[in-house]
Amino acid sequence: MDRATDGRQTRNAERTRRAVLDAAVQVILDKGAAVTLAQVAAAAGVSKSGLIHHFGSRDQLVVALVEDTNERFRETVRSHLDLSENYPGKMLRAYVRALCAGSAEAASARDFTSAPMWGGLYTIPSVVPVMEENAVWWDEQLALDGISPERIMIVRRAAEGIAMAAIYGEQDGGSISTARDLLLELATEGTFRTPL
Repeated sequence: MDRATDGRQTRNAERTRRAVLDAAVQVILDKGAAVTLAQVAAAAGVSKSGLIHHFGSRDQLVVALVEDTNERFRETVRSHLDLSENYPGKMLRAYVRALCAGSAEAASARDFTSAPMWGGLYTIPSVVPVMEENAVWWDEQLALDGISPERIMIVRRAAEGIAMAAIYGEQDGGSISTARDLLLELATEGTFRTPL
C-alpha cells in the first residue's frame, strides 16, 4: 500500500469515527441511554458492522463518546480563555463563559452539562474511571487558578446549573447574560452586586 492510499484510509477512518461520535451524542440526547448500536449506525450513515469495526461494542462506543465529549468541552473552555486577564480566576471565568455564552458554541458546550440526562451511561463500569479522571482534571485546573476552593465550587456549579436551565428552556438570553456577568464578577474575587 502506498502512502497516499494509507493517508486516505486514515482520513476516512477518522471521518467515520467522528460521524459515529457526533451521531451518538444526538441519538443519546434524543432517545436517552438505552440506544442501540443499530440506531447510532443509522444516524451516522454507516453499517452496524462498520460501527463495530471502529468501536468494538456499545460500551467501547460509550467510553469513546464520553472521552470525546470531555475533550471537546475542554477545548471549548480553552477557547474562552482571555489571555489578557492577568489575575486569579482565568480558567474559572473561561468555564463560565463557555457554559453561559449565547452562541451556538455554548449550545454544544451545554451538551456536556446535559450528560447527566444521558442516564444509564454512567452506570457502565468502564465509564466511571473516565468521568473520575475528568473530574480530577477539572479540579486540578481550577485549583491552579488562585481562587478559593469554595468560590470555585459555587461559581462552577452555578454555571452548570444555568446551562441546564437553558437546555430546559427555563432561562432566556437576558437572564443568562445577567447570571454570566454576576458569576464572572464572583470569579474575580468580587461579590454579587445588585443588578441595575
